[in-house]
Amino acid sequence: MRERSYSRLLAEEAGRILVGLGCEVRFFDPRLLPIKAPEFDNHPEVLRLRELSLWSEGQVWSCPEMHGAITGVFKNQIDWIPLPAGAVRPTQGRTLAVMQVSGGSQSFNVVNTLRLLGRWMRMLTIPNQSSVPKAYDEFYEDGTMKDSPYRDRLVDVMEELYKFTILTRDFRDFLVDRYSERREAR
Repeated sequence: MRERSYSRLLAEEAGRILVGLGCEVRFFDPRLLPIKAPEFDNHPEVLRLRELSLWSEGQVWSCPEMHGAITGVFKNQIDWIPLPAGAVRPTQGRTLAVMQVSGGSQSFNVVNTLRLLGRWMRMLTIPNQSSVPKAYDEFYEDGTMKDSPYRDRLVDVMEELYKFTILTRDFRDFLVDRYSERREAR
């Protein structure tokens, strides 16, 4: 939400890496997203978020750590993406990379929570992840990330996301095919 958001800068750096790998990248800016409530189901930003989720093959979630957990702003975004939307599941089978920034020492609270959310949303969360401590020291004034082991790790994570997305692309429907859902459909 801040003008100089380090989680957004990390996401933008990840986007540049993915573009370099040949991916098409789109971002969602949560600043105009309403707080989750039934009367906003057709809000333009809610619809845009859901469209982006359906469009994606893979997703990158970037969140700051606040009081040892994910922020309410990030959770609000996740809550707007329903697990089932009619016969369509907007996240099921998509690959997911998780990353976090923090203002202090390195922590893994946020990435662990993001993994949990990804699992509940039936996403294929890659094994690697990125956690950037003291994020205020890791970016240049222009918003690009400084050359460091944290940036190297980010490149590793984005390459892994790319590879897992390619590897699972043709098998996504098979990987998420569930007996209980087939039975329910009959």
